Amino acid sequence: MLQIAVCDGDEIMGEKLKQLIESRLQKEGDYRVLAFSTGRRLLESGIHFDIYFLDIDLKDINGIDMARRLRQGSEAVIVFVTALKEYIFDAFDVQAFQYLLKPIDEQKFFQVLDKAVAECKIVKQSEPLVIRVKGVYQNVPKENILYAENDARKIILHLRGEQIAYYSKMSELEGLLGRQFFRCHRGYLVNLGAVKSYDTGSIQIKNGETILMAKQKYGDFVTAYMEYLRKK
Repeated sequence: MLQIAVCDGDEIMGEKLKQLIESRLQKEGDYRVLAFSTGRRLLESGIHFDIYFLDIDLKDINGIDMARRLRQGSEAVIVFVTALKEYIFDAFDVQAFQYLLKPIDEQKFFQVLDKAVAECKIVKQSEPLVIRVKGVYQNVPKENILYAENDARKIILHLRGEQIAYYSKMSELEGLLGRQFFRCHRGYLVNLGAVKSYDTGSIQIKNGETILMAKQKYGDFVTAYMEYLRKK
């Protein structure tokens, strides 16, 4: 899930930014946007967001100082949205992704949002999947997973050259792997990059294996696969 925070001292502006983000990402599906009017409330939420849209003129803390606190434990995308021009060079010190001035140009805001989301997807895709196998935590590069299979209370990851079984739910794994993986059947989750060919009832994997395709999933699979190929 993509987690996005808006922190603006003006609650009306914060709600407007939240609505703009939601209107832009409504087709993404797997996201959450939360708005905060103070830095304290944002920090107390305890949520590790992927993208932060921060005002600088907050009620309780300067937005630059807020970003410095976030940077102590996060490599998230930080976008400043402010009426203050004089902090633009300070923004470089906290590796800000962009610095937008109010009043907001919606077209420019959407461009920055699109780039921020794309950046997050790259980062998320490159992060390994961390699973617990027989009491030991193991990092599994996502690109090495051809498909995942549901076996009772276990998940079997089919990798290039090996299989790993561990206790989990397919729905949880689906959320962790992201949009390059598609739930083609209640028992299978396939890496779109591992697809060799497909028809209405099955998918052939590049290693020669074949997995089931639910007929009601076929249309959505074709859409997802074509989108994957377009962005590849």
